[in-house]
Amino acid sequence: MTKRIFRPSAQVVDTRRSTVRRTYRHPGRHALRKLATRITTPLLPDDYLHLVNPLWSARELRGRIVEVRRETEDSATLVIKPGWGFSFDYQPGQYIGIGLLVDGRWRWRSYSLTSSPVTGERTVTVTVKAMPEGFLSTHLVAGVAPGTIVRLAAPQGNFVLPDPAPPTVLFITAGSGVTPVMSMLRTLVRRNQITDVIHLHSSPTAADVLFGAELDRLAQDHAGYQLRLRTTRSHGRLDLNRLDAEVPDWRERQTWACGPEGMLNAAERVWSAAGIGERLHLERFAVSRAAPAGVGGTVTFAKSGKTAVADAATSLMDAGERAGVQMPFGCRMGICQSCVVSLVDGHVRDLRTGVEHEPGTRVQTCISAASGDCVLEI
Repeated sequence: MTKRIFRPSAQVVDTRRSTVRRTYRHPGRHALRKLATRITTPLLPDDYLHLVNPLWSARELRGRIVEVRRETEDSATLVIKPGWGFSFDYQPGQYIGIGLLVDGRWRWRSYSLTSSPVTGERTVTVTVKAMPEGFLSTHLVAGVAPGTIVRLAAPQGNFVLPDPAPPTVLFITAGSGVTPVMSMLRTLVRRNQITDVIHLHSSPTAADVLFGAELDRLAQDHAGYQLRLRTTRSHGRLDLNRLDAEVPDWRERQTWACGPEGMLNAAERVWSAAGIGERLHLERFAVSRAAPAGVGGTVTFAKSGKTAVADAATSLMDAGERAGVQMPFGCRMGICQSCVVSLVDGHVRDLRTGVEHEPGTRVQTCISAASGDCVLEI
């Protein structure tokens, strides 16, 4: 809701001697020797791919930002053309990781895809809302230029819309929580599956509604889609305990909800109390973290031979990447298990729960921090 790969510079060894001049009887053979020298310099195959096309890579997914469209005063949609290796068969509602080089450092965040996988286009979109505490989100909204190359993590996530869609659907969103649902709605339109969809969306004001004009057109063009917008500054927040008044048949509907933590926690309580928790699908944009404890420590990355000093609030993944270690990653939110490595020595602490892990266990580096000096097998 920082990255890697440190590529060795190309080094060309000059074997000529300044005091000797040679005359070649066979210039064709000399040209072949020169060519052989060039193609055997210590570049990796990936470096040659990059020289041909910066979107080609055998080691990582890349993309090029081809357009930045302003949505509201503090949000923008990025149109991204993925490079070689990207799969366009993602499911509506999933998210991707985006890495951007800023001030010499790769910074990563995960954003919901707002595009539909059934358009046939070779681009994807994410819509980013600039957050006061979000360095990368602010940069993406206000500072990134078309043509910028970004790194990508493959689409993932379980907050997805099935195909075919349920006959009756309820969407509950607030603020930027509408982004994954936007992918779902665009997909429903293309699949002609908007039969009975009620969408409760909350936003501070009408001007703050992401995709406001598109949602209005959707309601006008499709009788099966009902948009009920609530402006919280004038009408207050939606009270899910009074949902009967808004959607009398909500218990019979499959529901997808995305928004602030408080709203999602309230939804869990209401659906659980009704005994229909299996009908509720939630997407949380941020991992709830326990308060930092301890003072961190020195993290040793055994295989790479690198070390990093990290405080108790810095994830092992961030610490490794800052030290130049090529850390495995996926969602960067503690969900996908792609970042798991073995803890050889010392202790690390789960940033969400506060639980400490002991040597010999495998830990998720994206949501774990040093609890004293520790050694990781990477």
